[in-house]
Amino acid sequence: MSQTLAGLRPCSSPDLVQTVIVSYGDGHHDAPRGDALRIDTRPLRNPPSDPAVRERMLHSTGLDPHVRGYVRATPGFETIVQRGLDHALALLAVPGRRHRVDIHVACGGGRHRSVVVAEELAARLQAAGIGAETEHRHIDRPILT
Repeated sequence: MSQTLAGLRPCSSPDLVQTVIVSYGDGHHDAPRGDALRIDTRPLRNPPSDPAVRERMLHSTGLDPHVRGYVRATPGFETIVQRGLDHALALLAVPGRRHRVDIHVACGGGRHRSVVVAEELAARLQAAGIGAETEHRHIDRPILT
């Protein structure tokens, strides 16, 4: 067990959701509401902004393997994900806490970077025995210019 997980009780049932991770795009002006840990992924490279991959990735999403690989290879990706994971685990480890921890992951349009980071956070939480699910609020919205 890693030091990050010390004192954290794993989810006793895989059906018990302890964390809901919502990806979205700030450019759509309807961010999710409520108390949440907020993660901003805009410092990461945006595939549609890179002329070398724009045509190939513009109409793809962060659920596509080639987009995931591109975003994950961005300098700073691991720092953003690990910082979010550490904060979420700390909130989940608060003694007596019985409520879920919501995480809102933002980027510009909600189709690429935020989706990749949200999925990575969910995978790492699930690997730690934490019930986590994702919602991608703007993944099907029109591409912002």
